[in-house]
Order: sequence, then structure tokens, then C-alpha cells
Amino acid sequence: MATRKSKRGTAARSKTPRKSESRRATKAKTQRARASVTPLVRVTGIGGMFFKADDPSKLMAWYRKHLGIESDAYGGWSFEWRDKRRPQRIGTTVFSPFARDTKYFEPSEQPYMFNLRVADLKSLLTQLKREGVHVIDEVQEAPYGKFGWIIDPEGRKIELWEPADADDPFADGE
Repeated sequence: MATRKSKRGTAARSKTPRKSESRRATKAKTQRARASVTPLVRVTGIGGMFFKADDPSKLMAWYRKHLGIESDAYGGWSFEWRDKRRPQRIGTTVFSPFARDTKYFEPSEQPYMFNLRVADLKSLLTQLKREGVHVIDEVQEAPYGKFGWIIDPEGRKIELWEPADADDPFADGE
């Protein structure tokens, strides 16, 4: 570090930091500023509603006959919509019955489960853990995105879905 004479005539260290220290400090300051300006995007929409049914096939036929809702290849109904930030992108919200004895909703005892779309599953799960939320320590990846789960204070299991970067694979196309 450079030295200079103080007013009293003794050598003193310069207050000019080294370039590497300056870069680190600037980077840290920028990251802190960015974190305070750009909060973690949490839920971006409803991905689906899943519920238990005594006879899912029979129920699907009822919905088709009386409400005109055609089932999709995944055993439910996918309602299409356009992404507000990227209107060329088609998204879906799924509404789907599961067999009454499904284990998929466990450890919840509720007969339904929400699926919420999220922007950054990994960061969100990390933050939720820090906040004391009951996070199920498992993340699954599929061609249509990543999935994680939490339990709300009343015991409901909530599925968090980060869709794949490509257009929503549940949609039939554009």
C-alpha cells in the first residue's frame, strides 16, 4: 500500500484500497443493492388444483358431458393462457382428480393439493427454510419442470412448480 506524510510529518498509509479489494467491495455493495431492489420472486401463478375422487374416470366423464371440459393426456384438464411478460408463451393451469387412495398428497391428510408456479424453485425453498417453513427435502425434475413441496401451518401440502424454460409442455401448441 502507498504511504504518504501526514500533517505531523510521520508516514501514514494511504486510504486508497488495492484494485482487488475495491472490486470485491464494489461487487458486494452491488449485490446488496440488487437484493434490496429485486426481491425474490416467489409465486407467479396457479399451476393447478389436484383433488381426490372416488372414481376419477367417472368424474372426468361427468365434467366432459356437463361442462364441456376435455381431459388431457395427463388425466386432468389443462386450461391455457398467455404469459403476461412473454405473450408468445402459452402456460397452463391444471385441474386434475386423483384416486381417493393416492399417496401423492402425503404427509397431508387433506383431500386436495395446490400447485403454485414459481420463478426460482431452489432459491425459494432455501428462503422458505430460513423463514421456518416446513419444506419437504426433495426436489424432482421432469421434462416439464422442477417440483418441490412445503406444508402450510394447517397441514396442507403445497406443490411448488418451476416450469421448464421452454413453452409449457402441457399446452397443445401455439
